[in-house]
Amino acid sequence: MREIRVGAAQFETRDADKRYNLGVIEALARKARGAGAELVSFHECSISGYTFLENLTREEIAALAEPVPEGPSTERLIRVARQVGVALGAGLVEREGERLYNCYVVVDGCGLVARHRKLHAFVSEHLTCGDRYTVFDLLGCRFGVLTCYDNNLPENVRLTAMQGAEIILMPHVTGCLPSPMPGRGTVDPAVWHNRERDPVRCRQEFDGPKGRLWLMRWLPARAWENGVFAVYSNPIGVEGATIKPGGAMILDPFGEVLEECRTLGDDVVVSTLDPAKLQLASGASYIRARRPELYGRMVEPNPHLGPDRRPEIWWKKHR
Repeated sequence: MREIRVGAAQFETRDADKRYNLGVIEALARKARGAGAELVSFHECSISGYTFLENLTREEIAALAEPVPEGPSTERLIRVARQVGVALGAGLVEREGERLYNCYVVVDGCGLVARHRKLHAFVSEHLTCGDRYTVFDLLGCRFGVLTCYDNNLPENVRLTAMQGAEIILMPHVTGCLPSPMPGRGTVDPAVWHNRERDPVRCRQEFDGPKGRLWLMRWLPARAWENGVFAVYSNPIGVEGATIKPGGAMILDPFGEVLEECRTLGDDVVVSTLDPAKLQLASGASYIRARRPELYGRMVEPNPHLGPDRRPEIWWKKHR
């Protein structure tokens, strides 16, 4: 890895309005490039919108989906990358044959560099889960991609790091959701819409256990335990029928926050990633210290817990 400047963005997505969303992506990419960014990461389904997919039929999602890289959204993203002079990562719904995927594409001015299909598709039963990890070389660095819930399973981040990823893009749509965890829950839309008159109230909601405090319980650990840089992106404001807290940030291999969006609106932060930290942090030592002969049970079904029913429960509850 070499020293590189990377950006993480947040913005208020419009459902199914690809033209508008791509326009914001271009504007924020230009802002980040002005700050020296060589790559900018946007959130999960930032081109198409995400949460509203839960209420769509298969036919409606298919109509929104596009092939990758031949689809118009990926082609425009490549044009923006070429014109601005920066690599870009953004999300959309991909269509391949009869299958639909929550897809995250990384492009530069020459074309598609990588495509990640979310391993744990969550918002709709009509989306197919991806079946492989995504690690690739770009700009003299080795990157990985894990989308939202993919990062909640430590195994996914560990295996991505074990394939050599030094920087992991972590696009999300998360925060401010119903939860049994004390203090968590949704944010009243009125708090967001009144943010200019009462920014303190909005910031308290976003910074508390509904948003940032929950995130900081586990996100820094993913960077620290694997010794990688983490580039976290997330929408802010209205997203589907929910309010999202933004908070795009870049973390180093010690789990420390290098830069973080603190504005209550569309924004991007840029940080320099120092490759020396990869050698100084403990994550590489933890990977070397593993004892695989003890881990056979890790790949066996757990008879005590059974399969994960959260996506199934989500689909039934929101339809």
